[in-house]
Amino acid sequence: MSAQDVATAFVNHYYTTRDSNPAALASLYQPGSTLTFEGTMVQGSDQISAKFQQIGQVKHNMKGMDVQPGQNNNCLIIFVTGSVQIGGDNPLHFCHFFQLVSTGPGAYYVHNEIFRLNYGL
Repeated sequence: MSAQDVATAFVNHYYTTRDSNPAALASLYQPGSTLTFEGTMVQGSDQISAKFQQIGQVKHNMKGMDVQPGQNNNCLIIFVTGSVQIGGDNPLHFCHFFQLVSTGPGAYYVHNEIFRLNYGL
């Protein structure tokens, strides 16, 4: 699979799962994984899952995605833009960054993730 194919499959799975069953995303993270959500950093799959539960119900609408190879062939950088409804409120624009690291052929985990809402656009 190309980097674009991996990224497309990943973001489709991520947002579908995040919107319907965020607890199921825990398997995408490892103890050293780090999420920064709106300036608050948490580390490890348990803390990341707890953060998703704290945020509550969301619905994402992805608008664009850019992909680059990482520092080596085992990493992918993914940057996503779109809109999100949180708790049924009006949609807000967002930017979302992922660094995926390969654990074997066709298998990746999220090593770094940054999510930021974009106000006033």
